[in-house]
Amino acid sequence: MDEFIEEFRQHSTTTLSDAMDRLGIAGQVFGIAPLDRGFRLAGPAFTIRTIPVAVVPGTMGDYIDDVAPGSIVVIDNGGRLDGTVWGDILTIVAHRRGLGGTVIDGVCRDAARSLELGYPIFSRGVTMRTGRGRVQADAYQVPVSLGDVRVEPGDVVVGDADGVVVVPRPRQEEVLAVAREIAEAEDRIRREIEQGSRLDEARRRHRYFQLQSRERS
Repeated sequence: MDEFIEEFRQHSTTTLSDAMDRLGIAGQVFGIAPLDRGFRLAGPAFTIRTIPVAVVPGTMGDYIDDVAPGSIVVIDNGGRLDGTVWGDILTIVAHRRGLGGTVIDGVCRDAARSLELGYPIFSRGVTMRTGRGRVQADAYQVPVSLGDVRVEPGDVVVGDADGVVVVPRPRQEEVLAVAREIAEAEDRIRREIEQGSRLDEARRRHRYFQLQSRERS
């Protein structure tokens, strides 16, 4: 897994998105963005599903010490905007433990701490209102959702200025192979137009419009 993660770090989400389009994988997450456009993350998903609080409220953040370094915390909070599931204490612990970042289908708070430490958080927004007493963790390391995208524990999560993509673990090698092809072709096109070539000719030479075309079985 580690060698694949290192290569995923080299590719933008746009390149990976194009590769997944070609392979028919719907892994693009919509509406979740980084707190800072300079944030990047890539790593295996550690998943958490939340639910509204029970009669006897449960906890929300006690899992953090069990997450392996390099993992991406993925929290399915159902897109809720009325209470957070991540704040500065979790950011401090996650940063200290060397986690790769956090992706939330919902909102976070204490954004300044994330920016101060350079710890990548991707979410649907920021609010000051706590989720304590409103939501609780329901299950860990189970399939969850980021909007319409299913995330399994161990799936590869990649995020940058353009958003988040989720690559199913069983298909990571083929996604990387196609992403490599797309990146190399686009690099050749850039070099040619910088040297004065016409864009339409460079695109035609390198089969630009076929790079993202859906593969037929």
